[in-house]
Amino acid sequence: MPEQLLYGAEVVLNGLMAGVLYALVALGFVLIYKASGIFNYAQGVMALFAALTLVGIMEGQVPFAHLINVIFGTEIHHFGWHVPGVLAIIMTMGVMVLLAWAVNHFVMRHLVNQEPIILFMATIGLAYFMEGVGDLMWGSDIKTLDVGLPQGGSLWIEENTQWLGFGNDRFYGFFLDKLDMIATVVAAILVIALVLFSQYTKQGRAMRAVADDHQAALSVGISLNFIWVMVWSVAGFVALVAGIMWGAKSGVQFSLSLIALKALPVLMLGGFTSIPGAIVGGLIIGVGEKLFEFSVGPYIGGATENWFAYVLALIFLVFRPQGLFGEKIIERV
Repeated sequence: MPEQLLYGAEVVLNGLMAGVLYALVALGFVLIYKASGIFNYAQGVMALFAALTLVGIMEGQVPFAHLINVIFGTEIHHFGWHVPGVLAIIMTMGVMVLLAWAVNHFVMRHLVNQEPIILFMATIGLAYFMEGVGDLMWGSDIKTLDVGLPQGGSLWIEENTQWLGFGNDRFYGFFLDKLDMIATVVAAILVIALVLFSQYTKQGRAMRAVADDHQAALSVGISLNFIWVMVWSVAGFVALVAGIMWGAKSGVQFSLSLIALKALPVLMLGGFTSIPGAIVGGLIIGVGEKLFEFSVGPYIGGATENWFAYVLALIFLVFRPQGLFGEKIIERV
């Protein structure tokens, strides 16, 4: 097997797993859009807020410690205990459910039947509000997130793929990150569960009805408040999973909220209303940007991963505006 082909195969495998991480963020967008027709600009900040809250709970950090110390002249920063990872994840999920209730109670229920652009602007305001609260609540310093997930390359895979080089001294086997492999498995489980939920449960069908027409859904007895709280809670859970994976990979920092921008081309390719489409779109983007960087990048100066996904999505939109799995809009004229 040619050396170049081996390295290309390694690039494809790493691209697939990078695409899964993009897809985890895109799933939150899809859930909100399917339930309310809202493009949730705040999804990336939700992932950041979830990761910040998880680290803060695990380390026993006092919320709003800086503000409390300024007002009362104290020097309190930690409670003096550490919370185990599993318990901290459960407590963080409780916080995300409370956040979902607050978003619905103070924002969404006042915007029923409003134009989509108004709802979109509301999520922009929500994004900046959550970013400010996260900063005030947990501090702006970079944090390390360790919930026990293995990291680094898999030595077992490297050792058991060396034979593919057929004696090539420069091929040491495939390098695959353990965290990326775990993210792939978690994303597969999430997608299967979400597809089953949206297709075969009463709440899932109600969610799609709300997205089609708020007024019609209300007329048949569907509670918008319940559906929106439920969907924002599920989106919060997906944001928590994405925050754990990205936070463990690159640290919990405020640039984490920018991963939402990488989810945009994923949504354009897969479709805004398709849960499987988010995964397929993520895989296409992940593999495409890695292969382009590997094969074309050296000839044009590199750093193509920053813009390739957006160019690919733009080209794709010309031929299929609704995405691979998006719903086709048919209007009578």
